[in-house]
Amino acid sequence: MKVVIFYATYGGGHLSAANAMKEAIEKEYPKMEVQVIDCMKYLNKFINYVTVKSYEGLSKNMPKMWGRIYKASRKGAIAAFSNGVNKMLANKLGKLIKELNPDYIISAHPFSTQMCGILKSHKKITVPVATILTDFKYHEQWLVKHEYLETFFTSNEDMKKDLIAYGIKESKIYVTGLPISQKFSNKFNKEEILKEFNLKNNLKTVLFFAGGKMGLARKNIVIFMKTLVKKSKDIQVVAVSGKNPKIYETFKEIAKDSENVKVLEFTDKVAELMSVSDLVITKPGGITSSESLASNLPIVIINPIPGQEEENAEFLENNGLGIWIKEDKDIKKDILKIIDDDENLNKIKNNIKKVGNPNAAKDICEIIFNK
Repeated sequence: MKVVIFYATYGGGHLSAANAMKEAIEKEYPKMEVQVIDCMKYLNKFINYVTVKSYEGLSKNMPKMWGRIYKASRKGAIAAFSNGVNKMLANKLGKLIKELNPDYIISAHPFSTQMCGILKSHKKITVPVATILTDFKYHEQWLVKHEYLETFFTSNEDMKKDLIAYGIKESKIYVTGLPISQKFSNKFNKEEILKEFNLKNNLKTVLFFAGGKMGLARKNIVIFMKTLVKKSKDIQVVAVSGKNPKIYETFKEIAKDSENVKVLEFTDKVAELMSVSDLVITKPGGITSSESLASNLPIVIINPIPGQEEENAEFLENNGLGIWIKEDKDIKKDILKIIDDDENLNKIKNNIKKVGNPNAAKDICEIIFNK
């Protein structure tokens, strides 16, 4: 049997979800053939380039503008324009689907979900389509032509209720959590990981994700780093700059005199680091947040992009899964208060136990392939 997984590169979460599904399928159903495809890049490289660069530029340099566009695209002219473009591109996607002849389609992006719905509404494809909504609140672009699609997978019960209110049949909706790498379900040897990263066993460990490309666009990222370095006599910090040479060099300079601060440009051992950390400071992307929840790790939320990330931040804070440090606050004082408040961190961990699911990808597979 063949499975095609569609995603698009507007942020890294959609690809991460697609790759997690591929990993789970290959492990649990080794006889299945799996392909992961960037639908927008395949359909039109020029449109993909322009729209991806526009998203990156706006979310980095004009986040409030991006937030307004995100909200406006729910309904009205922007939504109609987006729907029209997807309708125009759907036929080419339909030709690809017929050529590949998959038995199942999994969509990790609203554009591919929408196009598949359009194709099914015109009876141009009949393949079952499973949609994975990759944040903690839905956006209407995910739900165009929903009546023609088979299943929707959400991160939480609140989203399920919202989808039912929108008009989607309850029987189509499954609350599984978001798919993440199966590494997050592993049992790690804490002593080995601490030794590998030259960390101490008697200090609280803070994992700090600077935001990669978005990092230095927000001035407070340096304030956070300087505050953590000053606190590093009492704690140890692993700061991950992401693929951003400027922020990597900035962090290295700030931390040069502190033996308890490790600065990494990139790591493929996020699961391992989360397993030995006491809290994580990060932007609230859907996948990173899900990885933190699966690791029973309290989330300190910083710098959410207006739109989907602010909605994620609201969900996490409102459900006692994280603490949102807002820019109008005294962020130095706030971060130190959070780090020292063990009682509140333990309360958050107890809340997380109810929602974190490291096996979401496996659970989604079982539902899709055994329906």
